Amino acid sequence: VAMWIAVSLLCCLMLGGLRRAGGSCPSQCSCAFHSLSEGTKARTVLCNDPEMTLTPVNFPVDTSKLRIEKTAIRRVPGEAFHALHNLEYLWMPYNSLASLSGITFKGLRRLLELRLDGNDLISFPWETLADMPQLRLLDLHNNELTSIPPDAARYVKNITYLDLSSNKLMTLPQALISTWANLQAVPYFPNDNSKIILGLQDNPWACDCSLYEMVHFLNFQSPNIAFIEPRLKCFTPRSLAGVFFSQVELRKCQSPVVHTSVAKVKTILGSTVLLRCGTTGVPIPELSWRRADGAPLNGTVHQEISSDGMSWSILGLPVVSYLDSGEYICKAKNFLGATEAFISLIITDSESTDDPNSNAKGTWSGKASGMEAAAYNDKLVARYVITTSTMPTLGAGAGTGEGFLIPDGAQDSNPQNLLVSPPTGQQEPERIVRSVRVIGDTDQSVTLAWKAPLARNTTVFSVLYAVFGERDMRRINVEPGKTKVSIYGLLPKTKYIVCVCVKGLIPRKEQCIIFSTDEVASAGGTQKLINVVVISVACVIAVPLTLVVCCGALKRRCKKCFVRKPKEIQESYVTFESLSPGAKAKGVEGEYLTRHTPDESNRLLSARSSVDSEAIPKIEGQPNEYFC
Repeated sequence: VAMWIAVSLLCCLMLGGLRRAGGSCPSQCSCAFHSLSEGTKARTVLCNDPEMTLTPVNFPVDTSKLRIEKTAIRRVPGEAFHALHNLEYLWMPYNSLASLSGITFKGLRRLLELRLDGNDLISFPWETLADMPQLRLLDLHNNELTSIPPDAARYVKNITYLDLSSNKLMTLPQALISTWANLQAVPYFPNDNSKIILGLQDNPWACDCSLYEMVHFLNFQSPNIAFIEPRLKCFTPRSLAGVFFSQVELRKCQSPVVHTSVAKVKTILGSTVLLRCGTTGVPIPELSWRRADGAPLNGTVHQEISSDGMSWSILGLPVVSYLDSGEYICKAKNFLGATEAFISLIITDSESTDDPNSNAKGTWSGKASGMEAAAYNDKLVARYVITTSTMPTLGAGAGTGEGFLIPDGAQDSNPQNLLVSPPTGQQEPERIVRSVRVIGDTDQSVTLAWKAPLARNTTVFSVLYAVFGERDMRRINVEPGKTKVSIYGLLPKTKYIVCVCVKGLIPRKEQCIIFSTDEVASAGGTQKLINVVVISVACVIAVPLTLVVCCGALKRRCKKCFVRKPKEIQESYVTFESLSPGAKAKGVEGEYLTRHTPDESNRLLSARSSVDSEAIPKIEGQPNEYFC
């Protein structure tokens, strides 16, 4: 009995070894053999039971092609394919796969095709491609992929057919685009003419700067690349939805740069301070403010974009107190990075915030360049539209020469970063003065005009002007109802700033203009030069002509006086008997031309036209007729 049992067990072990060596099909699957070009046979396994929920693990080891299609499988065990060292084709389309393990494809070093289309994959283990060095075709069509990591570029260099269409991709990493652009690979299909085939269509592409490299890659594609569908479309933003890549112009992404030239602001207690911070970058960075000491901000933030595309953030601090002193940090951030800038705010209790070391007139000698210069030119007059909280109105003390006081903070190179305004009770409710302009000027005077459609007949305007850069502004009060004034006593070749506002109110920056008398002087000198040149040319041309004409007239006059003409020439007349183009009747006395010399008649008269001569029959013996 013992011997029989031992023999039976040995037979079972041998039979199991044979079954594993040759292999048998798992349940719910079917197996078939197909012939190879060398005359050998390869096994194909097909599993397509719709009720299959688990992946079999006992596939025959000699399987060359495995197809698991249209099942309910949601995951693949890590060891499912480890024994399939001869597997060349793994097709798993239209299942319910939601994820794949990093060891799922380990050991498949002879795999040529991997088809995973029609599943629910939200990611793919790109690093597993290193375990499949022979892989040439990867089909991820119609999945739920939302992004591709930049490291994927390291593993797709051998892939010559990659289908990523019908996913949820919004952009592709730049490293992957560069890999495709420089790729020189052998085509997977023999008749592909050495082209790498890519499928990128039907994805919700976001046409912003992150897609710049991809759009450029498609519009100027390499001859080694072919697309399943080359006409890709934008999905977002809404303004570009449905637009082809070939029709969009995108900007390259740029890290944010903060522009603040005012590093220190000094103002008096109770003023309203506006701190400005600008930034450039692609996409437009987000600006935010915070205090260096972590204290909460006592103000409001306003965002705006200038005409040159620069984004500005304005931090308004109303009625500042000593607690508002300190360092303020402006931060610009986009997905490429973040930068910060610092502005120091100093609060004093003195009406004058001048530095004792500053000069008497407080002339502004700062210089701006680049982006700072652009901002400076845009709001040059802003630095003059400031006051202190202790100044009741501008109307007080008219004619005394009182002017605006400029804090030290405004003496930095960019006045756009600081606007200090008076208490809100002194603000102009509506902009009454508009369109201030220069309508006439000389090198020592200027005439201004403005529009005031909302002004009343009793409204009095104040005109404030000063040499540009000086602190003190002189004032001229305009009579009610007038919207024009002339300013005299200006210095030639000097730049001035002038503001027009309702008397008693603070002018706004749009109510101020800057003009220069050097332009007037230059224009006057140019006009004088033009006048001299024109007069000189006229003299050169006109004087000789005048002399010639006078000499001719004098010559003819003298000839008449000293030369006696023949009587018959002096008494020569032309008698017009008839001008009708008919023949003359016989017996008519008189001639067409009488008492003339032949030479004079030939000079003065022209022959009748040939048409008239043909229309009028000649009378025999009649001389030629002439018309005057």
